[in-house]
Amino acid sequence: MAVIEVQGPGLFTTVQDLGREGFGPMGVSPSGAADALSLRIGNKLLGNAEGAAALEMTLLGGTFVFPDGATVALTGSDFGPMLDSSVVQAWTPLSVARGQTLRVGATRTGSRSYLCVRGGVEVKLFLGSASTHVLSGLGGHEGRALRKGDVLKIGAAEGSIRGRKLSARAREIFGLRKVLRVTPGPQRDRFDEASQANFYAGTYRVTEESNRMGLRLAGTPIPARSGGGMISEGVALGAVQVPESGMPIILFVEQQTTGGYPKIANVISADFHSLGQLRPRDEISFEPVALETARALLREQEALLASGELLFA
Repeated sequence: MAVIEVQGPGLFTTVQDLGREGFGPMGVSPSGAADALSLRIGNKLLGNAEGAAALEMTLLGGTFVFPDGATVALTGSDFGPMLDSSVVQAWTPLSVARGQTLRVGATRTGSRSYLCVRGGVEVKLFLGSASTHVLSGLGGHEGRALRKGDVLKIGAAEGSIRGRKLSARAREIFGLRKVLRVTPGPQRDRFDEASQANFYAGTYRVTEESNRMGLRLAGTPIPARSGGGMISEGVALGAVQVPESGMPIILFVEQQTTGGYPKIANVISADFHSLGQLRPRDEISFEPVALETARALLREQEALLASGELLFA
C-alpha cells in the first residue's frame, strides 16, 4: 500500500474529510474541513469521492515524501508548493514520482491549503468520519495534528482523473469574500436598532484567539438589550453569537453544540468556504440577505459543483 511520509508537519496539519453530521444531540460537533469546497473540488479532480479524507494545512504547510509515488491535487489558498525543486500548480492533478518530496510553504493568500491524494488518506473512522477533532483527541491520525515521522496510508484509487484545472467561472463564483452574507439570527430581536445598525455598518477584525471552534472578532461592540446570557440551546455552523462583551464570535467547524449567548445572524452556507480561509487580522463585514436568497446561492454553488463542464476548464 502506498503511503505519505511526513518529513515536516507544518504549523497545524490534520486529516479532514467532510465531517461527522448528525451527532450534535450527543454533544459531538461535525468537525471536518474548514473550507469544504476546496476539499470537494480537490477530490473531484482526482476521481475520488467528494468526501475522501485529505490533509488540511493551516498558515504554514508541511513537507511530504511519497516513496511509492502518487497523484495529488493542492487546493485552497496559495501556499507556494514545490515538488523537489520545481514550482507546481494548484487546482490541477499532479503526478508525484517515487521518492519525490512535496514542500508546501507559508500562505500567500488565505488561511488553509488542502493536499488531496488519489485514493484518499486512509485512517480509522470515528463515528463514520476521518476528521480530526483535536480538542477531544478523536478521529484523524491518532486524534491529533501531524508530527514529523508520521506515516499515512493512501487508499485504493477508484474512478477516473479529470486531468483538467478549475475553470475561470468557478474561480469567480467560488472567490473568497470578506463581506460575509448572513441571514437573521434567532435572537436578533434582543438587539436594539442601534446595535443592529452598528453590526451591519461596522468592520470587524479576526483576532489571534480564533481557531476551528470559533472566529473571535474585534470591532464595535453590539450588546444585547438584557446582557449576553440566555438559556442554552442548539447552535448552527456559522452562527454569529454575541457574549456579554458585545464582541461577536462566529461559530466554526469544531463549535460547541449548544450555546447560551444570543445570535444576531448566521453566515449563509454558500459563504462557509470563505470563513475557512480567514486569517488573524483579516477584516470582514456583514451583508444581510433573505433566506430565499441564501437558498438560491447555495443551489447555484451546488449546481456548479455537479457540472464537470462548467467546473473544469
